[in-house]
Amino acid sequence: MDFLSFWLALKHIPGLGNQTALRLLHHFHSPAAILTAKEEELKELGVREKTIFALKQEEWKRAVEEERKRLEKAGIEVITYQDKCYPSLLKEIYDPPLLLYLKGNANLLNTPSLAIVGTRQATFYGIKTATRLSMQLSELGLTIVSGLARGIDTAAHQGCLKAEGKTIGVLGCGLDIVYPKENAKLYAKIIEKGGAIVSEFPPGTPPLAHHFPARNRIISGLSLGVLVVEAALKSGSLITARLALEQGREVFAVPGPADSPYSHGTHALIKQGAKLVETVTDILEELPITFEKRNNEDKKISPSLDPLTEKVLSFVQTPRHLDEIILNLGEDPSKILAKLTMLELQGLIEQLPGQQYVRVDRI
Repeated sequence: MDFLSFWLALKHIPGLGNQTALRLLHHFHSPAAILTAKEEELKELGVREKTIFALKQEEWKRAVEEERKRLEKAGIEVITYQDKCYPSLLKEIYDPPLLLYLKGNANLLNTPSLAIVGTRQATFYGIKTATRLSMQLSELGLTIVSGLARGIDTAAHQGCLKAEGKTIGVLGCGLDIVYPKENAKLYAKIIEKGGAIVSEFPPGTPPLAHHFPARNRIISGLSLGVLVVEAALKSGSLITARLALEQGREVFAVPGPADSPYSHGTHALIKQGAKLVETVTDILEELPITFEKRNNEDKKISPSLDPLTEKVLSFVQTPRHLDEIILNLGEDPSKILAKLTMLELQGLIEQLPGQQYVRVDRI
């Protein structure tokens, strides 16, 4: 057996769960050493006799061979827990997956990321908000992580792609299965535009209900924080938020109409201490990265300003309200909001109380 087959074997030994496999890996340092360990040593480490018997019988070899064929046919890459490109943030969680199956850009797994999640039954308000925030965060360089589900997840991925950003979709099934089916084009576009689709489930694994809570821990685990846009009181998005808290991640929530059932979950999160989000600035204030340092050589914008930057800086010579800026500039509001955020981070404008902005630097 080759290197990859040893790793795949750990997924196919009956009774050998993810946490036990990780514990053995930390002790033996390699899958090959686990598979060739003596029965007595495995017993001392708490492995059950049935599992040891299954390991030594080697019936799992057929499953490994079958999986290798599926991986090759579907063009799926396997990232092991010990690979250099395994996400460093994901290693910090309680139960990191032993393997990640991937299609697309593996380099994204270690970029600053934010998860955007919410209900599948999204309203127009929720879709518009998720799209806008995803676009603006993408334009600032954050990778957007979500679950490729209907509703808010779809809007988050699409907003990121619209802004020509990079996004990661995390599935609760094998990567050779597109779920839901109507997102087949989105699935393909994410990969085409330099994004990634990942799962901890081998190819051929169907989208069973109990897979999604496990999937959610990866969504939050890959991210610096989780933004919930719309959610009912009992929803998978709140599970993701709870997991994020357990993992030491930031939790953000967008308020919504008081009479909407899809605001009840986000309002509950806010009452419990989640950061209320109206603009991307509310998110950036809490993240453990400084966007300003990306342009640290010179906070001033280069002399060749783009037209929208020129318009904004010219208009906010004196304090101007956000609505006044949007109304007078005549540009897409989402582009204006993203530009205001970028200029604020560059130290060229300042946001005053009451959603007012003023220029603080002369070019």
